[in-house]
Amino acid sequence: MERTIKGTVLLAGLLGALAAQAQAPQASVDLGKLEFTDNCAACHGVDGKGNGPLGGLLQKSPPDLSQLAKKNGGVLPVNRMYAVIEGTAAIPSHGVRDMPIWGREYRIEEGQRLREARGLYEPAEVVRARILTLIEYISRLQTQ
Repeated sequence: MERTIKGTVLLAGLLGALAAQAQAPQASVDLGKLEFTDNCAACHGVDGKGNGPLGGLLQKSPPDLSQLAKKNGGVLPVNRMYAVIEGTAAIPSHGVRDMPIWGREYRIEEGQRLREARGLYEPAEVVRARILTLIEYISRLQTQ
């Protein structure tokens, strides 16, 4: 009987701890910020202003991403941004393209990850989601 009481107390304590953990606010992950930090901040800077530590090594300074909407009549050029990030847009002013073609890089990464996930996701959709998440984050960097 004593074992049953100890087991019940232990189980009640475990369930109480699990319930408290479930009710605790979970820290949310900002996927757009994570994508930007991992893939863009080295050149564009953490604030997107083109002041990243690797920017000086490029042939042309990285653009200030916080001014994209302002330079486009107050409208964020989402389609153009998507094409540039994915790699389908020509960037004549760049000459040689310094910026990686993230669409290709994402496809390579996702192909490797998705093979591990046994085909649960379509690579094209995951790549599109990553690019759109990045664009959404850049939209939050816009200044007036």
